[in-house]
Amino acid sequence: MLYDYIVIGGGIVGLSTAYALKKKYPHAKILIVEKEETVAAHQTGRNSGVIHSGIYYKPGSLKARLAQEGSRTLINFCQQNEIEFEICGKLIVATDQEELLHMDNLYHRGLKNGLSIKKIGIEEMKEYEPNVAGIAAIHVPTAGIVNYKKVAQSMVRYILENGGELKTNTKVENIIEQEKEIVLETSNGTFHTSYLINCAGLFSDRMVKLQGIDPQLKIIPFRGEYFELKDEKKNLVNNLIYPVPNPKFPFLGVHLTRMIDGSIHVGPNAVLAFKREGYKKTDFNMKDFFEVMTYPPFWQIAKKNLTYGMGEMYRSINKKQFLTAVQKLVPAVQIDDLIPSNAGVRAQALTNEGELLDDFKMIRGNRSIHVCNAPSPAATASLSIGEEIVEYLENPQSLITV
Repeated sequence: MLYDYIVIGGGIVGLSTAYALKKKYPHAKILIVEKEETVAAHQTGRNSGVIHSGIYYKPGSLKARLAQEGSRTLINFCQQNEIEFEICGKLIVATDQEELLHMDNLYHRGLKNGLSIKKIGIEEMKEYEPNVAGIAAIHVPTAGIVNYKKVAQSMVRYILENGGELKTNTKVENIIEQEKEIVLETSNGTFHTSYLINCAGLFSDRMVKLQGIDPQLKIIPFRGEYFELKDEKKNLVNNLIYPVPNPKFPFLGVHLTRMIDGSIHVGPNAVLAFKREGYKKTDFNMKDFFEVMTYPPFWQIAKKNLTYGMGEMYRSINKKQFLTAVQKLVPAVQIDDLIPSNAGVRAQALTNEGELLDDFKMIRGNRSIHVCNAPSPAATASLSIGEEIVEYLENPQSLITV
């Protein structure tokens, strides 16, 4: 059987792409292949659940545009499919004078991105979050929360009910591009397609290489470790409390997030994982580790940011140091209030030039598109990413980041 489209990856970006294809081409033969037993097993299922506003991202970037478009589309999708969500707003809090300067820059970036945000002082901060500390903040009213696993499962239902196919426990082992089709050799048989879309997340760069394309980048896995607040301390946080991020890094720092189920997640830090799906400190994979250690751009970025990296590692092994970062925002949190929670791993692309990519990255083949950098806010933007890919199929010049 020749499929019109095969999507590699059953995370929310792959599912959104298949969903957009099915909506646009109802009669197309579409197959999703996923190496795990279930969809949303990795970045999607371990997501913080935040609906991002788009404030952080460079004006004109794909992240800035697709986060805003995707947020609106996601809310409509949730309403249509009776998925619980809440637009609760968040505070981005400056705790010292240096952060105040970065906060001001972030505020002007948000305005350039067309967001309705405002700078507020201590008294108004306390109205939103009585237990927060800081000297000023940005209030972002359009931020929200949702369960992205439920969003992914709803997409799967639509795809399957409308003739699409999903094959789990199906690991891609080889990709062969022929004159009129692409052949996927997998652990669950061989499949043929007219067009391939790679949304393999942590393994997206390896899929590109299997097709014989040099991606000029490598996925570096960063583990984000979380705690939860114990039940009797959940009232310390009303909604979402974020620090002002370090503008040098594509990470948002330790924050406190109310999840849609009412729990309060605290974190993450960002430490190098020694396995691409290394959710525990002890997880190790020789191939994954060797790839990072022998990639010269990794050492370039490590040398430049040694102090930052060592700080993240120290927070990973020292709970008191992690608590210090939390108490900058909410001083009332104590060490016994923090209960270990599930970690996530961020698929962060590092280019051959030693640059941590800050925008989404898509690479074009003759009969393929490879989504090679789609960390946060990819879940928020997922429906718009899918639509962007469909737009590219109709108009190849629309693919910006090639």
